[in-house]
Amino acid sequence: MDTKKQFINGEWVLALSEQTREIINPFNQEVVAIAAEGNEEDAKLAIKAARDAFDRGEWSQTSATERGRIVHKIADLIERDKEELAEIESLDTGKTVEESRGDMDDIAGVFRYYAEIADKDGGEIIDSPIPNSISKVVKEPVGVCGQITPWNYPLLQASWKLAPALVTGNTLVMKPSEITPLTTVKVFELMEEAGVPNGVANLVLGAGNSVGQELSTNTDVDLISFTGGIQTGKRIMQAASVNVKKLALELGGKNPNVVFADADFDTAVDQALNAVFFHAGQICSAGTRLIVEESIHDEFVDALVKRVENIRLGSGFDEKTQMGPLISEEHLNKVVQYVEDGKKEGVTVATGGRRPESPELQDGFFYLPTVLTNCTTDMDVVQNEGFGPVITVEKFTSEEEAMKLANDSIYGLAGGVWTKDIAKAERCVAKMRMGTVWINEFNVYFPHAPWGGFKQSGIGRELGKSGLEEYQETKHILHNLDPQALNWF
Repeated sequence: MDTKKQFINGEWVLALSEQTREIINPFNQEVVAIAAEGNEEDAKLAIKAARDAFDRGEWSQTSATERGRIVHKIADLIERDKEELAEIESLDTGKTVEESRGDMDDIAGVFRYYAEIADKDGGEIIDSPIPNSISKVVKEPVGVCGQITPWNYPLLQASWKLAPALVTGNTLVMKPSEITPLTTVKVFELMEEAGVPNGVANLVLGAGNSVGQELSTNTDVDLISFTGGIQTGKRIMQAASVNVKKLALELGGKNPNVVFADADFDTAVDQALNAVFFHAGQICSAGTRLIVEESIHDEFVDALVKRVENIRLGSGFDEKTQMGPLISEEHLNKVVQYVEDGKKEGVTVATGGRRPESPELQDGFFYLPTVLTNCTTDMDVVQNEGFGPVITVEKFTSEEEAMKLANDSIYGLAGGVWTKDIAKAERCVAKMRMGTVWINEFNVYFPHAPWGGFKQSGIGRELGKSGLEEYQETKHILHNLDPQALNWF
């Protein structure tokens, strides 16, 4: 089995230490690949390559149109290799191939979106109080960008960082999750094929406490973009202060899905499932806090439980599978403990709450889709991000109470409201302190719209024009065409 290598300064290399890591299929714990296991020394080499490439200016001074052309080519290659990429992603993460195919379409769309807007902002001329002068504002690349991506959507999250960084003329070092690096390795092969110059895009494989730490503390890195857990995000913020790096952090959520009695009942039930159980609930925007108006609560829970109990678990490569395994044994244990802690707090397990008993699932990291009722907002199980196939259900009796519950969280990533009352819907979304709020919808995103959170869900935005601006510095230039002596002194 060939070792998956790192990509540094245009060369595919093993780790300096020659250490490797086994990559495991979470469905059956089969070793599907061997990957280089880099450390801070590998990261230093990659950072130097990115620094030298940026300082040479080959990429940053390439026209935005040409950079956009190359990023368009990357999208072409992703579409060409869509099936291979989808299979690798499912092998790596356990999610269904059908879901991974959809991810590949989204990923190609992200690269295309940024390629298309790369040359659409040439700056602006602004009024100057100085006679005979030109005052203009231009956008320039930040410099060397450290990019750290999570294990749940490896290539999708990578695309949100790679595409805007490349089209704006930055150089970068990416560290994917050490347990799901395979599609990121593949997309770096495609970037090389598309013509991204040596040193512009570098890939280091390894753990966060070595590679991620070096990216955070190294003074040659100008920006850190991180998607992952809140505690790691806080450590990165502290480490990045060494040279006051720019930060873009997406740190997860505990997202409320509010259902009023006047909502379309059947659609709201269906979407409550969709909000949580894709990729076994391992989604930062999952609607794991279901908040239902009391008058329909019991009926809604009954309907939800019936649907949940019919969800088919299995291999992501089986077309009948609707939900795959969790990512690892460690994460499975966390989800098990999360539900057990909820039981101690007094929740009722309406369905699920344990591992499946089917013999064919025993080798995988499976956990039954779970509905927890009798939940209140003061419970840890309601406040903490479980990151698994688990819904907590709360009740409310008034619009005011619903909004109070929805906002009662340290997080503020996303949320949803279900109602046929347009005025009520608009009142609610105006009060919800979240970066994205859906009305009669959940978990929809696209490249044109910004993504990010309020409160402790993070700093900055990805996607949309806001995601582009994270990788740009704003410079004001004043050109005096007729300079005169002031004779002040």
